[in-house]
Amino acid sequence: MLTTRRRLIAISAALALLPTAARARQHNSKRWTGQALGARASLRIDHPDGEAIAARVMAEIDRLEDILSLYRADSALARLNRQGQLDNPPFELLECLSLASAMNRASGRRFDPTVQPLWAVWAEAAARGTQPDARAIAAAKEFVGWEKVEMVSARIRLRPGMALTLNGIGQGYVADRVASLLEAEGLSDILIDTGELRALGGRPIGDDWPVRLEGGEFVGLRQRALATSSPLGTTFDGAGRQSHILDPVSGTPAPAIWRAVSISAPNAAVADALSTTACLLNDVSQIELLVQGFPGSRLELAV
Repeated sequence: MLTTRRRLIAISAALALLPTAARARQHNSKRWTGQALGARASLRIDHPDGEAIAARVMAEIDRLEDILSLYRADSALARLNRQGQLDNPPFELLECLSLASAMNRASGRRFDPTVQPLWAVWAEAAARGTQPDARAIAAAKEFVGWEKVEMVSARIRLRPGMALTLNGIGQGYVADRVASLLEAEGLSDILIDTGELRALGGRPIGDDWPVRLEGGEFVGLRQRALATSSPLGTTFDGAGRQSHILDPVSGTPAPAIWRAVSISAPNAAVADALSTTACLLNDVSQIELLVQGFPGSRLELAV
């Protein structure tokens, strides 16, 4: 069985974002909480029409879930994995996979949406209270490799046995789409949290959104995104030693070199993918080299 500590960490961080006195002054502030791609999602809005805006956000997240989620059996992604081909795929799926493709190239193929067969092997073994043997891992690796995916605007095709996951980029992508929706309506001073953070402007009281990092430090967000990945935040084993982040090269969980890696970027999808990929790298210099390939991105914490 998979074990997770990320949700507790995320909720604690959300409660710490605003000082009590500041929250009290924001009498028009509206907060919506729900789910996005299996993670807690929240939105804080200081606006007279906050409830109506939140309703539009909920509808957009629900629409995106129908495209990107592995948690919905009839989503576009789930149908692609089940059928091996998807004709006329939704624009959002193509866009998200195009971003994933760019990250795959920049990371030396460490970031790879095709690791889902490996995930299934590790998850199934965890359900039995064991871990997969070398033969099972080798067999699953035969279905891994972004270069094996055929993707054009009219079709996405997988080789038999392959499957995709958007874990590591999907939550950030949803945050970006919600930000675009709100920005198009002329709104600002909003913090979006879909498991990754996206600040649209700053706080209504005028300063940056303060976010507490894993090491206790604060980073201010304004028109910027922040993603944090913790290799042992979710694990395959009860002892909490087998990371949920899988290395497509070795087929095994990421080594627990880092407790947490936080990266900020102009958009949340990039920050999300960078922080996930960084957990597979061995030292800070490698992470910084990766981050340099994406203008405006910055390593905030690696502990």
